Amino acid sequence: MPAPSQTEKFAAFLRMLKDRSGRGYDRLGKEAGVSGSSLHRYCSGLGVPTDYRVVHSFAKVCGASSEELRELHRLWALADTDRNVPPVTTAPAEATVTAPPGETAGKDPATPDAAATPPAPAAVPAPGAPPAPEPDGPLGPLVPVQAAPGPGDTVSTDITPVDAGKPRRPRVPEKPSSRFAVLAAAVVVVTGLVAGFVWMPGDPSPPAEQGLLYSSACRTVSMGQHDECVREVQELLKRSGGELAVDGDFGPETLRRLTAFQVLAGMPASNVVDEATKKALYAHKVRMTTWSPDKVTKRIREVFTEDPRTAVAIAGCASFLDPLYVLPNTNGSRNWGVFQISDIRLRELGGTPRRAFDPEWNIQAAHRLWRVRHDFHDWPSCEAARKDAEDGKDTKGAKDSGNSASPAAPEG
Repeated sequence: MPAPSQTEKFAAFLRMLKDRSGRGYDRLGKEAGVSGSSLHRYCSGLGVPTDYRVVHSFAKVCGASSEELRELHRLWALADTDRNVPPVTTAPAEATVTAPPGETAGKDPATPDAAATPPAPAAVPAPGAPPAPEPDGPLGPLVPVQAAPGPGDTVSTDITPVDAGKPRRPRVPEKPSSRFAVLAAAVVVVTGLVAGFVWMPGDPSPPAEQGLLYSSACRTVSMGQHDECVREVQELLKRSGGELAVDGDFGPETLRRLTAFQVLAGMPASNVVDEATKKALYAHKVRMTTWSPDKVTKRIREVFTEDPRTAVAIAGCASFLDPLYVLPNTNGSRNWGVFQISDIRLRELGGTPRRAFDPEWNIQAAHRLWRVRHDFHDWPSCEAARKDAEDGKDTKGAKDSGNSASPAAPEG
């Protein structure tokens, strides 16, 4: 039985949340702000929502925990990637054709017939002469080692038919030390090939000075990859102050931290570890340290004096109170920072992604959005958190946000 696709895994997780809630599609859709038929399609594996906020809202009304929300985001990102991968077509196997007598099957007309070309006569060594050298190997021509001529010995000047017409040159015996030099060089090359990181002449510097990401094995590092290249990226992000697990798995959390690093470094958020990002990671000049969840909570209460409880609940639902939280959408837009301010709202507020990572600016900007109607209409996916806060309850998003932003829990 073939393994389930990423879309099927995503749909199965949605069904688990729906069945556990004990509610129907129409009721869940009304609370999550999406049609019941759309929810049914997603849970059946017939489609993947283009906007993750729909998934997040559905999971929240189903009572998903912080860990389940992170796992659901990972599954959604993989399902979306799986949807955009073109189907792989397998080339038909070539049939074996038996050529008629005197012809060669599949022979290029421009290629001389090998059967019609007589082989070159093999060199016959003279009596007592050393054997002819073997054909060139991967390390160049291997010259047979022979003893130095002694008194009365004659230096052989035999040549093979390949050398016919060339000036005759005495064959100089090779010193035994040359063989060991060739063997030593072979060991070095083979060891480098096995390691996968051979430095070739022309590179600016050897890998030992550049780092693992400059090796041929790490030319591209991107979403869905799982290897030592990803682990190296995670180690470098963590050294810069990013909070994430170092597990070699390039998942949504690694993508969020990479995006934050690229923005803080003043480069485009490309979603991949390109050459400019490698250079910035090894330069160790970008710092990703930011406010703690407790400090964020305190400042939100100070700014949103009109409704501090709901404001904290909305921020906890949107970003787990993480100032460097990034949520990408499949339409190319992103949401940024504590209150997950969208690209559109950033332009309206005169901000940038880099400014949105400043928790003070982000909280003040969110308060400006709230003052338009004196409500939280800009955060529809956190409607359940708003209702719980208005009912005097501590929402799960706000309550667990401290742990979810800590380095102990995030996924890859």
